[in-house]
Amino acid sequence: MEENSNNNLLNNPSHPLSRRPNFRAVVYGGIVLLMIISFSIGIVVGVNKKIADSGTSAPEVGRVINTDSLPDYLTKDVNFKLFWKVWDTIKNKFIDKNQLTDAQLFYGAMAGVVDSLGDPYSVFLNPQTSEEFSDELNGKFEGIGAEIGIRNNQLTIISPLPESPAEQAGLKALDRIIGIDGLETTGMSLDQAVSLIRGDKDTEVILTVTRDGLNESKEIKIIRNTIKIISVNWTDKNGIAYVKLTNFNSDTSAKFLEVANEVINSSPKGVILDLRNNPGGYLETAVDIAGYWIKEGQVVVREEFSNAEQNQEYVSNGKGQLADFKTVVLVNGGSASASEIVAGALQDYQLATVVGETTFGKGSVQELENLSDGSAIKLTIARWLTPYSRTIDKNGIQPDFELKLTEEDINENKDPQLDKALEIINQE
Repeated sequence: MEENSNNNLLNNPSHPLSRRPNFRAVVYGGIVLLMIISFSIGIVVGVNKKIADSGTSAPEVGRVINTDSLPDYLTKDVNFKLFWKVWDTIKNKFIDKNQLTDAQLFYGAMAGVVDSLGDPYSVFLNPQTSEEFSDELNGKFEGIGAEIGIRNNQLTIISPLPESPAEQAGLKALDRIIGIDGLETTGMSLDQAVSLIRGDKDTEVILTVTRDGLNESKEIKIIRNTIKIISVNWTDKNGIAYVKLTNFNSDTSAKFLEVANEVINSSPKGVILDLRNNPGGYLETAVDIAGYWIKEGQVVVREEFSNAEQNQEYVSNGKGQLADFKTVVLVNGGSASASEIVAGALQDYQLATVVGETTFGKGSVQELENLSDGSAIKLTIARWLTPYSRTIDKNGIQPDFELKLTEEDINENKDPQLDKALEIINQE
């Protein structure tokens, strides 16, 4: 891809590679969406896509140095001879050495370098995987309809999408995936898991999961299908506007404007913004939605880099049309990225009361760099903070009123979190 065309992608907020916060894997079956917050503004992570062209397909070894005479704490360089020693040993002694290729070893080594960071969202993509990833960004919306991430070193469901095959099969937010079609997931990367879970319409995948409250693991069979996403809708609950936001997609801002106008015209007692099981979306969308409460010029989210000079602030361009309505935001462990940005911002400015459970804690930003041979690096380069500089990543947003939704509540069609939100708004 030419560098100019790459810049055009970054300047096009509707393109899947436009700026978004934290990376999330959206398992639509055939699609893995990278979102830095566009958010899922969450995961409006925007993927900053850059071209890193070394002009050569082979690694540059550089100078070889020995540091045996220096104590470990003074050793700033590494002895690259060790790398070539391992390379040669494998080439000469491995039992199946005749089946090895230099490309296999080379790409495996680079994957190991990235993996050594210990960050589940940073990954090396060999040329084939990188091409598949790019294809998926513009591919079919077919699959199980669930967002997955890494939590406590375990593959975890961030949330099943509403009315998706995953939800209909019984998959729930915070389910821990311990097996995919009988394959153990211990040590499995996020991208590898996504590649195994995705698939074409009408095909089956079996996920083995554990969850809090279950004494043993459970197998869930899911038939992949076309995924339809309705990101915004609202209903009137006895004079209170209940707005359900399922994703922060490219079309969500326009739809939310329609909903907001209808809500304002109904003159409600208050507004409930339900972000439960909302895994995020585009950063621009998150900032837009927050702007219905946060007035123009106020910070919605902060982006923190290792180099403080690169730190950025994303401010509202909104008019705060809903700021005068008493507002409650509903969240749970499936609320991630963009959802956490909006909930955290409204909480910081005391524009809403947050009710439910601590959010997922996905607030890191990934950058995608394409390399000259068709491979790519997806690397975590920044973190998202709330306006008052609370770190979202790994911490999540703590609710003002913590209420859990139990299996019993679900089975009996009860919703104590929503009941609490209605109670808060009805209070004088």
